[in-house]
Amino acid sequence: MIKRIILTVLLFCTFMVSAQQKPIEEISAAPNPFKISTKITFKSNSNTNVIFTVKNVLGKTVFTKKLSATKGKNSITFSKANLSKGIYIYTLQNKKQITSKRIVIQ
Repeated sequence: MIKRIILTVLLFCTFMVSAQQKPIEEISAAPNPFKISTKITFKSNSNTNVIFTVKNVLGKTVFTKKLSATKGKNSITFSKANLSKGIYIYTLQNKKQITSKRIVIQ
């Protein structure tokens, strides 16, 4: 009986840990703030399609790119092009998750 309870608890804990893992994690931009370009890096737990979007503070989409992320570390170089100085929000989205962070153009 005790073995059954311990096994049930272990299986439950294993399920909870695996359910809490995010498909995309460790997202960062460097340098941030930037003048010309920045490198967005993220870790993917599987091969997946990702949509990278940049919006201004008014919510207008100023850049979109579809990516094929591979399992492990991935990166995107984002150039300011003709964007003005200011704060922008970038988003990485796949079928299971949407994550947004802030970047600043100097």
